[in-house]
Amino acid sequence: MASPQPLAASSSDAALIAAWQAGDERAATELVRRHGRALARFLAGGGAREADVDDLVQETFIRAFRAVGKFRGQCQFRTWLLTIGGNVLKDAGRRAARDRVVPLDEALRDRDGDPHEQAVAGEAADRLQEGLARLPRMQREVFLLRAQQGLAYEEIAAALGTSAGAARVHYHHAVRRLKEHLE
Repeated sequence: MASPQPLAASSSDAALIAAWQAGDERAATELVRRHGRALARFLAGGGAREADVDDLVQETFIRAFRAVGKFRGQCQFRTWLLTIGGNVLKDAGRRAARDRVVPLDEALRDRDGDPHEQAVAGEAADRLQEGLARLPRMQREVFLLRAQQGLAYEEIAAALGTSAGAARVHYHHAVRRLKEHLE
């Protein structure tokens, strides 16, 4: 029995997918290492609670690995993964809407660091999150894929099932609405 070929960090996503499908668990590990942080940033930017991000990343990879046979390479693997992540986030939002949240007591909150800087940064982050939450779903997803993930409009269009021109328009409207909200 021949020993498996070593995985190169420079292996393409397509090569890693093929290796994983052939039974090489290291390929799945490399895909998670390569795309996990970007997925976590996308989910957090999309409104996921900080405490839930790791679970949502894991759920996204589980769904992606189960459906990897449906990946046709029409877009980058990361784009496809972020699309699945968006669906996982929507599902989590539906579940959270049914759950009752009990806020923590103020005495339990972390108070380390410069209070003024924390207050200013916290207010800005809260206002941005509030602005993102007010955007229509498509504008929010286009904005996050473009501004946070740096995807091209063509990649965004492939991920969201729209045209590159429509993605540009959604991005423009999202930026305008966020600026208005932050002013």
